[in-house]
Amino acid sequence: MSTRVLTGITTSGTPHLGNYAGAIRPAIAASTRPGTDAFYFMADYHALIKCDDPARVARSRLEIAATWLAGGLDPDRVTFYRQSDVPEIPELCWLLTCVTAKGLMNRAHAYKASVDQNTAKGVDPDDGINMGLFSYPILMAADILMFNAHKVPVGRDQIQHLEMARDIAQRFNHLYGRDYFVLPEVVIEEEVATLPGLDGRKMSKSYNNTIPLFEGGAAALRAAVMRIVTDSRQPGEPKDAEGSHLYTIYRAFATPAESAAFRAQLEDGMGWGEAKQALCDRLERDLAPMRERYQALMASPARIEDILQAGAQKARKLAVPFMQELRQAVGLRAATPAAAKTAAKKSGKAARFVSFRDDDGSFRFRLLAADGQELLRSRGFANPKDAGALLQRLQSGAAQDLLQADGTVYSVVLDGDTVAQGPQAADEAQRDALLAQTRQALASLAG
Repeated sequence: MSTRVLTGITTSGTPHLGNYAGAIRPAIAASTRPGTDAFYFMADYHALIKCDDPARVARSRLEIAATWLAGGLDPDRVTFYRQSDVPEIPELCWLLTCVTAKGLMNRAHAYKASVDQNTAKGVDPDDGINMGLFSYPILMAADILMFNAHKVPVGRDQIQHLEMARDIAQRFNHLYGRDYFVLPEVVIEEEVATLPGLDGRKMSKSYNNTIPLFEGGAAALRAAVMRIVTDSRQPGEPKDAEGSHLYTIYRAFATPAESAAFRAQLEDGMGWGEAKQALCDRLERDLAPMRERYQALMASPARIEDILQAGAQKARKLAVPFMQELRQAVGLRAATPAAAKTAAKKSGKAARFVSFRDDDGSFRFRLLAADGQELLRSRGFANPKDAGALLQRLQSGAAQDLLQADGTVYSVVLDGDTVAQGPQAADEAQRDALLAQTRQALASLAG
């Protein structure tokens, strides 16, 4: 059995070194392991919580997609998509919202931090806090639970949100009497889970202490590294490697042997300027080839869009039928065959088979919905008895096990032969809706 791994990054800014080391790089590495089913996405709905600049969000979606691809993500091997291209995610978010206690959201770190800041300023505790920020963990839970991810690589500051996702999943499973959702597990790379920024705090756009990944090229990278805060020890004085932000960043990119050598040099008195240059050189070895790929992708946005749309189609192949199952679970069900029969009796109409002879002389039949829409059309038969025998078999309820979906159509396949086919749909979501309607019609006839 494969292990499904899922992670995402918010599209509210340009990716920096911390994003790459803490989330993107380990996610890409995980996608190459045997037995891994990887789902990676851009969390553009999350971006709206803290960014009201449409141009920035649009630009960030492009930059982040290019970053993942330049970093080595293989879109043919993984499911790579934008959150906003899968409408089932916000729908699931609402179902989860309706089973989540407000008290659980009150304990979320991001919300509590905002309340504490407001209290310190002497303003209303909820001043400036929108419902997106307050219920952010529920949308994150929907991202994860929509695809029943087993493992979720995150930064250490996101562990609480994973715990909340587990709580929400357990609550839903308990309420509706079945394990609809897998309980996700946190994956942390201890060495690089939280990369320090220029001032030693977590590297974050919020602190304006980031080191650029690709933007600005090698010159911008070097300029940022040279601004990393160090202590006042002079060249020749031993340095505290473990307490050095420089060493922490270096170790996140170097081999164990390289890290050990760099540490020894610091402890032997290497100057901070020389150490910063060594860090630049080490980073550039990894980043230069990726930067070249990134620039080529950014120059071809249509190529990125094609990749993302293909990824969204892959994601929705799972999301659409699963969402139908969840709607059933909570009571948002289609009419049952009995109810459909009652409604049909009142209206004088019902789903029905209609036999006819085609212009070429062959014998066929159609399955029509109560409103007259064609749901199935058989292939032509030279002998009307063969067409009638197949029709009787479908009326018995056997067609439920013979229906197969492929692309934007669905068919009745008997002994490897397609004997009837549904109408061409505009997309897979419409196909699935037609397929559900066909199953309901067949069930009403069998009943």
